[in-house]
Amino acid sequence: MPADEVIETGSLTIRRTSVSEMDNNCYLLTCRSTGGQLLVDAADDAEALLALVREGSPTGRLDTVVTTHGHWDHHRALAEVVAATGARTAAGEEDAPDLPVPVDVLLQHGDVVRVGEVDLDVIHLRGHTPGSVALVHRGRDGSTHLFSGDSLFPGGVGNTGGDAVRFTSLMDDVERRVFDVLPDDTVVHPGHGAATTLGTERPHLSEWRERGW
Repeated sequence: MPADEVIETGSLTIRRTSVSEMDNNCYLLTCRSTGGQLLVDAADDAEALLALVREGSPTGRLDTVVTTHGHWDHHRALAEVVAATGARTAAGEEDAPDLPVPVDVLLQHGDVVRVGEVDLDVIHLRGHTPGSVALVHRGRDGSTHLFSGDSLFPGGVGNTGGDAVRFTSLMDDVERRVFDVLPDDTVVHPGHGAATTLGTERPHLSEWRERGW
């Protein structure tokens, strides 16, 4: 099954595919210089994800799987994908115990994950889960891409279960660590559904905070 979307950034090829009845987005990042590959969220349907990996690398090379957070729908295929490829695993330190396989790299805010020769900055966004992480890629073509997991979507932040403390934590992190730092043309690649940009969402931040979700 070919990727649903392919984006070139000069330094990476980004392939997206949607899996499962929950429309989980999975992203394969391929370094154009070295062929190194990283998968964001092995959410479901290992066969489809392994086909995506082969689309990026005929040898089936997969170096790393980053899980954005510990919710079950984002790692249902993780064990099978790791077993098939030998990829190392990475996840936010607080969410690592929720994953079905040992986590090789425990991520914290400010860390860097490499795919080939390309650096991805780690942003810890606390609220949807304690250890939710997002990845930032700055392309050679000047583009910026944010893989936000379930922490930021078109129209709002991720679900915080009606908990005001968790919601405030997530809003604070999203504003300070994302909107205050990244440019408006940053493309947001969420864990479900359509992409957006920070510029599209920025005018609505006060509305989100006022409504409380």
